Amino acid sequence: MNTPVIRRLDPQQANDLLRQRPEAVLIDVRSRVEHDYVGHPPGSIPIAWKEFPDWAVNPAFADQVRARLRERGSANPDQVPVLLICRSGARSLAAGEELLRRGFIEVYNIEEGFEGDRDAAGHRGTINGWRCRDLPWEQT
Repeated sequence: MNTPVIRRLDPQQANDLLRQRPEAVLIDVRSRVEHDYVGHPPGSIPIAWKEFPDWAVNPAFADQVRARLRERGSANPDQVPVLLICRSGARSLAAGEELLRRGFIEVYNIEEGFEGDRDAAGHRGTINGWRCRDLPWEQT
């Protein structure tokens, strides 16, 4: 049997997958403040990988993902397609590696993240990312 690996998608591919596979979920691994005030894709579930003020890794992350999937009616949460997004794709990649270690089998990292890479002026959201690609998003 093949060892599961994190699959990488750009934001458009992720949005397409979410539309094509209604059982898939999008987990926003950014801090709650980022999720609420910077914005997020509609329907994304906020579960922080690292949280302000200490930015320590959330040791209950995988358990919290499982619990949210069970709340949504999944009898086998480890088999649900899980897409992960953060600001630029780094935290979500680390969170995805943890989910694989904890038994999840279909994990996707959204490359570029919600805000994307920095441009020459140091600003995000101008060259790539979920928002830059004009995909659906909202603020709380």
